[in-house]
Formats: sequence, C-alpha cells, structure tokens
Amino acid sequence: MKSEITNRIAGLRHFMRKHQLSAFIIPSTDPHMGEYVPAHWEARKWISGFTGSAGTAVVTLDKAGLWTDSRYFLQAAEQLEGTGFDLFKDRLPDTPSITDWLGSVLKAGDKVGIDGWVNSYQETCDLQKALEKKQICLTLAPDPFQELWTDRPGLPGDQVFIHELKYAGISCGDKIAQIQEAVHRNGCTGILISALDEVAWTLNLRGSDVHCNPVFVSYLLITDNGSTLYIIENKLSEEIKGYLAENGVEVKSYPAVEEDLKAFTGKLQVSTGVNAAIHAAACTNSVVEVAPSPALLLKAVKNKTEIEGFHHAMERDGVAMVKFLRWLKAAVPTGNETEISIDRKLYEFRAEQDSFKGISFDTIAGYKDHGAIVHYEATPETDVPLKAEGMLLLDSGAQYLDGTTDITRTLVLGTLTEEEKTDYTLVLKGFIQLSMAQFPHGTCGTQLDALARLPMWKAGINYLHGTGHGVGCFLNVHEGPHQFRMNHMPALLVPGMTVTNEPGIYKAGRHGIRTENTMLIVPAQETEFGTYYKFEPLTLCPIDKEAILTTLLSDEELEWFNHYHEKVYNRLSPKLNNEEREWLKEVTSPLKR
Repeated sequence: MKSEITNRIAGLRHFMRKHQLSAFIIPSTDPHMGEYVPAHWEARKWISGFTGSAGTAVVTLDKAGLWTDSRYFLQAAEQLEGTGFDLFKDRLPDTPSITDWLGSVLKAGDKVGIDGWVNSYQETCDLQKALEKKQICLTLAPDPFQELWTDRPGLPGDQVFIHELKYAGISCGDKIAQIQEAVHRNGCTGILISALDEVAWTLNLRGSDVHCNPVFVSYLLITDNGSTLYIIENKLSEEIKGYLAENGVEVKSYPAVEEDLKAFTGKLQVSTGVNAAIHAAACTNSVVEVAPSPALLLKAVKNKTEIEGFHHAMERDGVAMVKFLRWLKAAVPTGNETEISIDRKLYEFRAEQDSFKGISFDTIAGYKDHGAIVHYEATPETDVPLKAEGMLLLDSGAQYLDGTTDITRTLVLGTLTEEEKTDYTLVLKGFIQLSMAQFPHGTCGTQLDALARLPMWKAGINYLHGTGHGVGCFLNVHEGPHQFRMNHMPALLVPGMTVTNEPGIYKAGRHGIRTENTMLIVPAQETEFGTYYKFEPLTLCPIDKEAILTTLLSDEELEWFNHYHEKVYNRLSPKLNNEEREWLKEVTSPLKR
C-alpha cells in the first residue's frame, strides 16, 4: 500500500507539471460539503492512504503534508508512515496552517491548484486571500482524479424513498413555503440548497448515497417560479416522480444545475457551504447572496412529531443497549470477544428493533489504550481481544425511521487503577454539570461548553474535540448550526433542538473515557429576568457505576445521577423480559457514598 501511495503522488505531480501548478490541495469533502462523502469523492483518502473522516492533503512538487484534528493524530501517524506524507497536527500551537506552510516551501509567483467542485466558496476566498499575501496564486483547476484514479467509483445510484408525514410532521409543500418566506425576507428571489441533509429534509425524502447518512446526491433550487431537484434520474421511481410533481418540484439531471444557474437572473441565495464552482456559475447572470440556508435552522428545531419520534427511537435503542450490555458483561470473561465481535453483536441487538435502518456512524469500540484514539475504528489488523480488566470506550448510534441516536458509554470490564477511576469520575462530573444546566434565551453553545470541562480543568486536563453537536431526525448524526465548543459558535440554543453532551479524557497509551447522551432543549421557567431553558435527556441507557469515586461527586451530581437511572429503569423495564429487567434494576439502583 505504501508503494501505491508513492506512485499516486508521482501521478499527481505529473498532472501538476502539465498544468503548471506548484501545489495541489485535496480536502475531504464532496460538492455538497458533507462530513461523510460517497466513495466517488474520497480523493484525499485515495491519494494519502489516511482513512479518517477529516483531513486535508497538500502535495507540492517535492513535499507532501496532511492536516487533521486531534481525533485522528494517532491513527494518521500510523497510516502515513512511509507514504511520503508528513503529519501536521491541526490546531496545536506549533502547527503551521496550510497557507503558512505553502508560503515556506513555495516561492512568489507559484500557482496552487484546487478543484472548485470540492472546495467551498468561503474557504476558497479565505485561501486565496491568505496566499495572495505570500504572492502565491490560487487557481481553480480541473479535477486531477478524473484521469489519475482509474478505478474510481461511480456516482451512487441507489433509490430514493419517501419519509412519511407520520415521521416528518410537516409536509414537503409547507417546508418549501417556509423556505420561500425566509428567502424573501432576505431580499432574494430564489435559493439553491446544496447540503444533502437539507435537501432530504425539505422534500421529506431519504436515500442511501452516503455511508450512515440517509441522504442522496442532489441539489434543490427553489424560486418564485417553482422548485427543481437536480439528481441522477434513475434514482427516482415513478412513485417518487409523482410525489415530487404533486408538490410542484420539477426533476432535472444532476449536472444540469451548472447551466441552469448560469442562466438564472435575479438575486439568488446560496448557503455558506456552497462549492466554489457552483458559486461561479450562479454569478454569471445573477446577484448572489451567500448566507446560511433557512433550512438549516428549520431542520435543527424539531417539531412535535419529530420529538415524539425521538422519544420512541431512544426507547428502542435503549432496549438494544441494555440487552447488549447485559450480554457483554457476561461474555467478556470467556475471552472469546474482540472489539470487532462486540460491534457486530451490538448491531444484531439494534437490528431486532422496529424501524431500524442501520447505524448512524461507524461504531467506536476502543479497548484500553485504543480508547485514547478519539475516533478509533477497529480493523482486522488492530482488533484486540477483550479481557476482564480495564475499560472499553463504546461510541455508537443507530438510524430509525423516527429518530437518530448517538450514545457513548465507557464500560468497566475488570480491575481499574485509581487514575482510571479518577478520570472516569471527572468526565462524569463534567457530563452531569452540563446536563443540569439552566440558561437564559440568547445563550449559545460556547457559553455552556466550559461547564463540561471545568472539573477536568481543575485537574489540569482537557480534551480537544467539541463537547456536543446537533442530531438529525433520521438524518445526519452531526448537524448544526448549534454546538458545544470552546471556539465561538454563535448559533443560539432554543427549545426543540437536539444536542449531544460528550466530554472525555484521552491519555495516549493508557486509556480513553467518554460519556455521552443526546439531549433535547426544553423550556425551564419564566422569571423577571427572562425566559430560561434546560436539557431533557433523550438517551436511555445505564451509566457504569463501577468506576465512580463517589467522594468526588457533589450531592447535586449524585442526585442527578440517581434520578437519571430511575428514569432509565422506568422507561425501559416494561419492554424487557424478567431477567433483563432484574439486571437493569441492579445496574440502575441508587448510587450511594
């Protein structure tokens, strides 16, 4: 594999010389700026051999580098070794930015190439400005992988299906009307929706073009004259075509979007994540307004039907988790289970549940030191047997027709060190503090993020990933615009939003710990100082008590913990058999000092 990567880099450099380029930047994105992309656009993975979901590769005529975040530092170091790529650990103080690095290895007048279809317009502008300061030119180049990647996968062709109104809660026609109203308020006559989850949400359609995300490759143009879906047409059955026609949506071929945008006249809104090639096409004959899509916020605030669906989905997922955890605790001492085998077993338990449609992301099952690799995914080469000692970090989720789940539990498999117990309890304290938060209208996720980190900060410990993200309703497990992060995220937290709570501690070579629930923002109270909100836990699953140092918990934290476990038992026990119910009763029994 290492030699293949070397040959691929050589091929790219030949392309660069032919097009008079001194460097080429390869992101991890597709034309829709998705977090996970169809195989057709996994060019960064192909050129570098690094399989993590986030990262940017940069190749010059004599050097190559890959930038990725803290989730993948250990994984990237292993996979890039011997490939010719140097690893740059993004967001660390000593790590140069891509443009600073290019400024140090290129000379004035050199040209850097990018493919405009897989680079966002905003990032392209930022990149261009930064490189201009170094007298380096950025140019939109042809896609080199069209010729270099000879066995490149084709565009996905799976069928699209209707997400029924009993799950969606609001009709396609009403959603389009809401979007049109917001577009008019912004002074525009049309909008191009390019994010796949926004297209799927708007049309109440789902697909399977993206791994774990029930979306389909397409664009949606909504104007005063009607709506047009740009899609590979053989993905649509006659039923779907009729459904779209009933809702006033015309269907055109996927590539036709470029020419239609060039012909559009008026003021067109495009999302902040639109790719550079689409933006250039839209600018041909129209005024373009780059702004967040109204579908982004409309989708993030769940309606009554969606909220009810989440509750039902979480109950079924909780049942699957309880069955799995009971099985796991008995199975590990046999010595026959590994990280991969338990992942398969968890899938089996979830697949038994009604309305199950697959996993919402690849399961992270990291035993002992593997848990310190934030987004570890076991492979046949890294898979290890589980023993009755240490801890297992298990981060998993499922797609159900009525909701998407995301849950992490760190599970005690046997004897622990005092350090492991202390770290486990510090994570739990941060998790509970954020869970208990009450906050006024106008609060954003950044303002609450410190609640989850404070117990760890006092011990001189931190984690580099965000503390939480929005969760789609039978859509992407990661959705915005709201998040819990240290860096400023201005999106306000409002009732109806779902958001995860997942602080962690990661010590390379020793252990990794994370606890995560998905929560719903709900009204709390009205006072003379305004409107206040709070979090309702949606996730229903016991939290392992065996590692908790109760002396480190406050009375309030202990009370919250026991109340949560009482809720888990009351909601799940009626759906379990007698043996499972007794097991759940024991693991959710009140925690005492």
